[in-house]
Amino acid sequence: MPFTRWNPLTLWRDKRAHRLKIDEIHGEIVAAARATELYRVLGVPDDIDGRFEMVVVYAGLVLRRLGELGEPARPWAQDVVDRVFVSFDDALRELTFSDARVAKRIKAMAEAFFGRNAVYHAALAVENPHVLAEALARNVYRGRVEADAAPPRLLAERILAAARALEAADLETFAAGRFHFREGQGAVT
Repeated sequence: MPFTRWNPLTLWRDKRAHRLKIDEIHGEIVAAARATELYRVLGVPDDIDGRFEMVVVYAGLVLRRLGELGEPARPWAQDVVDRVFVSFDDALRELTFSDARVAKRIKAMAEAFFGRNAVYHAALAVENPHVLAEALARNVYRGRVEADAAPPRLLAERILAAARALEAADLETFAAGRFHFREGQGAVT
């Protein structure tokens, strides 16, 4: 086997390319979470908490899929989580939160992020739209609407459709930059 020289520039380029892919995935998550249909048609509260909830949902869908892809996708999943939380941190700082308040708020956001996704993933695993709608009514709609009302029911169907569409995405899809949520459907192209 021929000796190859270690090239720090190649390593830097590879890391940079990977970081750009993670930024693209994060961009898709944010775009899906900001879809106007969620707020205008499905009644998701159009405020910082409502937008946080939708980022949690769409990031959770991506993380669920990466988790299904096994060990090779584990670093990708961690990088997506890191990128999502950097954006949360940035948003809080833009709202002029102090360092101490940012740290406290990020901790609460992390607990909410992972707690909600555990519940959402359990509902998605059994493909139960009613259980998912209950969780969405409690978290996204803050208990202001019943789970069998149209908004949480329709949002649950949208999320289930996105989860089903994500089943077709393999690690190469993410690595090649071909991962996209389809607008209005929550699906993947």
